[in-house]
Amino acid sequence: MNIDTTITMLGTGNAMCTRCFNTCFYLRTAGGGVLVDAGGGNGIFRQLYRGRVAIEEIHHLFVTHCHTDHILGVVWLIRKISPMMHKGKYHGTLTIYGHDLVIQAIRVMCDLLVPAKITSAIGHTIILREVTDGEQVTIAELPFTFFDIASTKAKQYGFHTILPDGRSVVCLGDEPYQPSSERYVRGCDWLMCEAFCLYRDRQQFNPYEKNHSTALDAGRLAQELGVKNLLLYHTEDRYLTTRRASYTAEAAQHFTGTIHVPDDLETLTL
Repeated sequence: MNIDTTITMLGTGNAMCTRCFNTCFYLRTAGGGVLVDAGGGNGIFRQLYRGRVAIEEIHHLFVTHCHTDHILGVVWLIRKISPMMHKGKYHGTLTIYGHDLVIQAIRVMCDLLVPAKITSAIGHTIILREVTDGEQVTIAELPFTFFDIASTKAKQYGFHTILPDGRSVVCLGDEPYQPSSERYVRGCDWLMCEAFCLYRDRQQFNPYEKNHSTALDAGRLAQELGVKNLLLYHTEDRYLTTRRASYTAEAAQHFTGTIHVPDDLETLTL
């Protein structure tokens, strides 16, 4: 039986959003799934439930960087999954991937905030797996290549992967594209790219001062690099009701491919 490759956007908002969840998503294929980031708190449980992603099926988690809106939910997942393992309600291991600072931060936070009887699973059934720039790891039967996005704020990794049908997916994290990532991005089939706000609203949201980009910037980038599908996320939440139409229209001023501006909990078939 063929199973579609899908992405469920558990959250699409930036760090300070209250009307939508922080950006994180679940990539699901026939070989399993990968959760990318976990939001800024235990709201990840609500999003997983509403997005129909069972805790028991999460065996791989990639954390892009140490910002609170991406990493704090990881602590809650460990707190949830470790007791489930002990009670026989979760089978197999949970592997958490990230660069050295991510792995260090998770370890320290768990030691400080979570009871030892829960953190005792770390290193046994919960594996903290450090990845390096350019390293390829097979996850859920997909070849993932992790790469440093050359962030100017905090060390951050993105990823490139090849789907079972040969198409490529690239996630650039939540900061603007840097030329050092070109070999991963150019010609990809799906580019997941942050768009903090519309260019027309730049004086209201100050994306460039916060080292973010706009929908217009993302559309221009995708066109220049020959991308086929552009997926925009990590946005402001003031204009959610018009976000899809307005962000699509602005990116389309430069980009002639397909533009996706998903809502929280929306599932896209790749």
